[in-house]
Amino acid sequence: MSNIAFIGLGQMGKPMASNLIKKGHSLNVYDINKTAISEVQSLGAHSSISPKEAVKGCEFIITMLPNGKLVENVIFGKDGIIHSMDKNSLIIDMSTIHPLESDSLRNRLAEYNIEFMDAPVGRTSDNAIAGTLLILAGGTPSQIERSSPILLCMGSEIINAGGPGRGIRVKLINNFMSISLNALSAEAATLCEALELPLDIAIEVMKGTPAIKSHFTTTWANKVLQNDLTPAFMIELAHKDLGIATDVANQLHVPLSMGAAAREIYNQARAMGRGKQDWTAILEQARINSGLKK
Repeated sequence: MSNIAFIGLGQMGKPMASNLIKKGHSLNVYDINKTAISEVQSLGAHSSISPKEAVKGCEFIITMLPNGKLVENVIFGKDGIIHSMDKNSLIIDMSTIHPLESDSLRNRLAEYNIEFMDAPVGRTSDNAIAGTLLILAGGTPSQIERSSPILLCMGSEIINAGGPGRGIRVKLINNFMSISLNALSAEAATLCEALELPLDIAIEVMKGTPAIKSHFTTTWANKVLQNDLTPAFMIELAHKDLGIATDVANQLHVPLSMGAAAREIYNQARAMGRGKQDWTAILEQARINSGLKK
């Protein structure tokens, strides 16, 4: 069993800390919320008056905080852990913060020869309570091996994200995709209702198509990611269908902000001469627009 400092007892952090205690680990905890500290303390945690105090004698230091500025302050602030931690301890930041902030923290800590890894989590607060979170481990092989017994007290699965800083990067991409799709899905569901189409029928159709299965695992895998843009479904046809959808939505007074933005992307691809290419060529156009490809 390990001595662990856990800093940040919010909606996710509190059940994560609780599960570490239930697995027999010794926890020093800190949070500005005294009620949260009391609740975890009742399970056997030791309360601390500052991050600096919490990390004394701990092999692992876990931060689970709302943003990067708070993580930075917990590490380098006046009462930060840098002033009292064992230099052989491993800092595991499980917060969802800006990737470049995470890189900066790791680089600054390297100047002190202190190890830092990012390990943000996937899934929900219910999974945090159940101890079935998905852990996205961004660390060196030795850091991941060293921390895995601890991480598996809070989660049921660890994905090696491929190196330091990659955990928070894959978390960002996943959230970007999920959050954006939530808005697009709401537009699709609203258009269903306006057209008096039962949503369960639409779902039955979409669950067998890229609409739900995603382009990452269907169309892209067979086309653009294989450098094949011969058309299975042309950009011109996709543009036409989007036009029909946005036109009928306009007539029914249903705003489709995400749909309209998508149509402009297809407009641009057509203007760049991609009309006869496969619709997955949208990825190629996006790469060019971003400067990642000439």
